[in-house]
Amino acid sequence: MSTRIASKPSAIPASPSAAVTLFIPAILLCISGAAALVYQVLWIKQLSLVVGVEVYAITTGISAFFAGLAIGGWVFGRWADRVAQPLLLYAGLEVLVAILAVGATVGMSLAAIAFAWLQSHVGVFAWLLPFTLVGIPAVLMGGTLPVLVRALANDPGKAGGQLYAANTLGAIVGTLLAAFVLIASLGVRGSALFAAMLNLLAAAGALWFARQHPAVVTAPIKHHAEKAPDRTALWLYSIAGGVALGYEVVWSQSIVQFMSTRTYAFAVVLATYLAGLFIGSALLARRVERIRDPWGVFGLLIAGAGLVALLEIALLGRWLVLAQSQAETWLLSLGASELAGMSARFAVAALSIVFVPTLLLGAAFPLALRLSVGQQRVGRDVGAVVAFNTLGGIVGVMLCGFLLIPWLGLVRTLGLLAMIAAGIGYIAVRKGHHVKKGRRQAVVALGLVTVAVALLTPVDKLASLLPGARNGTLAFYEEGRGGTVAVVAQGRGANTFHRLYIQGVSNTGDAMPSLRYMRIQALLPLLIHNGEPRSTLVIGFGTGITAGALLRYPGLQHRVVAELLPAVVEAAPLFKGNFNAASDPGVDVRLRDGRQELLRSVQTYDLITLEPPPPSAAGVVNLYSRDFYQLAANRLQHQGIVAQWLPLPTQNIDDSRSLVRSFLDVFPYASLWTSEFHEMLLVGSLQPMTLDAAKIGARFQQDSVRSTLQDVGIGSTAALLATWVTDRAGLERFAAGAPAVTDDQPRIEYAPWVRSQEITRVLPALLDLYQPPPLVNADGAFTERMQTHRQRLMRFYRASLHAYDGDRDAWARDIREIMQGDGGNPYFRWFVGQ
Repeated sequence: MSTRIASKPSAIPASPSAAVTLFIPAILLCISGAAALVYQVLWIKQLSLVVGVEVYAITTGISAFFAGLAIGGWVFGRWADRVAQPLLLYAGLEVLVAILAVGATVGMSLAAIAFAWLQSHVGVFAWLLPFTLVGIPAVLMGGTLPVLVRALANDPGKAGGQLYAANTLGAIVGTLLAAFVLIASLGVRGSALFAAMLNLLAAAGALWFARQHPAVVTAPIKHHAEKAPDRTALWLYSIAGGVALGYEVVWSQSIVQFMSTRTYAFAVVLATYLAGLFIGSALLARRVERIRDPWGVFGLLIAGAGLVALLEIALLGRWLVLAQSQAETWLLSLGASELAGMSARFAVAALSIVFVPTLLLGAAFPLALRLSVGQQRVGRDVGAVVAFNTLGGIVGVMLCGFLLIPWLGLVRTLGLLAMIAAGIGYIAVRKGHHVKKGRRQAVVALGLVTVAVALLTPVDKLASLLPGARNGTLAFYEEGRGGTVAVVAQGRGANTFHRLYIQGVSNTGDAMPSLRYMRIQALLPLLIHNGEPRSTLVIGFGTGITAGALLRYPGLQHRVVAELLPAVVEAAPLFKGNFNAASDPGVDVRLRDGRQELLRSVQTYDLITLEPPPPSAAGVVNLYSRDFYQLAANRLQHQGIVAQWLPLPTQNIDDSRSLVRSFLDVFPYASLWTSEFHEMLLVGSLQPMTLDAAKIGARFQQDSVRSTLQDVGIGSTAALLATWVTDRAGLERFAAGAPAVTDDQPRIEYAPWVRSQEITRVLPALLDLYQPPPLVNADGAFTERMQTHRQRLMRFYRASLHAYDGDRDAWARDIREIMQGDGGNPYFRWFVGQ
């Protein structure tokens, strides 16, 4: 059945330049789309502060945004058919979006405590708070596209497709602007104000355009030749929306091992996803009214998108890594920055996995409009297409994230989605009365190939591509609701160890360096504590080594661990040195975001020790900001301590200074300790901390504590205190002039790409801050032993820096001297393979 428009509304005179008439509304929707994606990026980020980064919470919160878009498309699409000047309605929507979206941004920055209180008192009804904050401005955003299409109702298929493309192009710009420019320079609230200015610009443009084209849009004259729109296309495109968003959920988990956990990587992937929709819609919108077989083409596009999405995963291999490296090398050879080079790697991965299926899905939108939109109620019908497609997307996200991926895994879920897409294509070609026989056969063939590929693709396809799996043995792999978790056995002989991969990215392991810094992370703050510590909180279970070390400290009565991913805890028995912390009844493991644990519980602790992923990873800055430290400080007992892991090579030295600045802004008493060559430890308190050598020594001599630290090269109290670097005065010198990391200014997440061998800059700068620790009850002999241990440790660090510089002779010379003085030290021995 063809839905070619038989006549045009008599109330809309022919424009002297149809291209110009369409160009201005396209610019308006491009600007509007950019603003909308800036808001969305900001709100997703803020939702992690309000409801936590736990996947159910984030998905439910984001659903409010899409639900708002769907409701807005439906409501304002109908309203647009009843107003004389849709452009004025559009301008009003943009003004209201500017006001309410900025209000929502400010409101979410203040809503975390309120949400936590509501959850404890009214349960599920607490979700009305984020739903309201996100949903109301999103409702207004959802109305902009159908209202503008109604203003150009003389050609809804072509105009709708091109305006959708323009809106998507703006979304691409907004995504990249937010990640690469706005948040880093303006912060969260400043970025929201920038987006509001874009809304106001779009409103002003609409008012100007209305003056230039004052034609009043009224109900078109009915013609008997016009056929009613077909609702089947509406329902099929709704299901296709669920499939498309389902793809995005699968891609987000399967592509990370070829990317990074940095925000830039996710921004490039989202921009590529949107670019496919934009290009596909723009290309087909130009010729949609000339297609004689819209049902057949629609079916081919949807079925083809499913098969291509599945094939791209089935054919993944080392070729993609090589292609990424070549793209990065080529760009760097042109003088581009390291960030541009890494972004090229991200773009290659996104183009290889995401782009083509979204190109086909984008091309289907103008066809869905042609098949679903009648000439009499353009606004209502376009709004219905947008609403149904968006609601289908929400269902797709929920089903994939909460049910299909945990039940079937990533590969099988993608296969199921592809088969559903093939089913949509088959229904479409069966529905059309003028579908060519060849197209019907093509869709059937696509479906059969899809089934075959889905059945033949190994379930562990993605697991086999993990970086560590190529030179190790996969010991654990689980694809769950929060991401993929894998454990890979690596190394040889006595140096065999296990490494934890989350979302395809290496996080930590149980090699000697990791054992050392995690045990120090747990036990050093307890040993120097001025009171009698009884309760501890560990944020981030990881390998369980930190939590396990707490089991070795007598006197602790309550040990709590906050961990986001259940699979991480399940994998814990594979790691050595954690004393079976995952199953020990003395450890209370709570499957919750660490920040939410502090917000929802009024429990206080003698020690809060923090070991999240590196601060530059997306979303993790929530656990390194000044606002978070203030929250943690409010959960400390008198004389309580916060111990923050400070990785050295994961950010540039300027960013490390900002991290230290945030810590110092909250804790008036702070010190720095070196826990391993690549890591240091910030220790902070609201009360003075006295280093009583006699008291520390007595605690160290407890059998369980002493043996736990001796295993990682800390053989005495003097060796432990030799890891001291500086007090607050030295940290103030290091952080002088650096801006703090805050929730509103999460600069570390948007910092420049880490320079090569950055540790060779930051480690010497921190070690140069050294001043003798202010010990009490320490005689000269103890101080001399401590200095001997420190000198040996500093020599080892110097040897390691030589290794980074490629000076093997200097490394060998220094390490020989170290081994002659302390050849039995397990930490040093690990590096020489003994």
